[in-house]
Amino acid sequence: MTRLPLNPFFAWTSLALKSSEMLMASAEVITHRVNRMANADAIPSAEDQREFTLMGQEKLEAGTESLMAMSQYWMRLNQEVSTQAFHNMMDMGHSLTALATSRSAAEALTHQARLADSVMRGVNHAADLSGKAAALTEHGLKPVHSRAVANAKRLKKRK
Repeated sequence: MTRLPLNPFFAWTSLALKSSEMLMASAEVITHRVNRMANADAIPSAEDQREFTLMGQEKLEAGTESLMAMSQYWMRLNQEVSTQAFHNMMDMGHSLTALATSRSAAEALTHQARLADSVMRGVNHAADLSGKAAALTEHGLKPVHSRAVANAKRLKKRK
């Protein structure tokens, strides 16, 4: 499982930075390739044909890898979140039952404190979902990002 930043804000900031980097690289690649298409002859050269074929192939590969990465992470995440939700539900149910069956004020205060702890654990698990959603998105972005950045570097060398 991907290690999540302590604060979901950092997870989303990291994702935004990677998205920005990918978009900038994509703009460079698109500019280069559109110019190449516009300047190509009616029958493109072998080098142009390779580049045009590579465009389509990369999109299919990156899309497939992205889908697979997100699906695998989603399956693990679904299992983890379901287990956490079940444990939280059982923990809160136990705490509520203990509070309801308290025999004295002191016992009720102790059980109330345990219930508050149970509720806070549930709140913290819910808050973790934001960071996990960012991680899911980052799994999907990684194959597209890596290809866009690599293409931008490769095509810059050709100029």
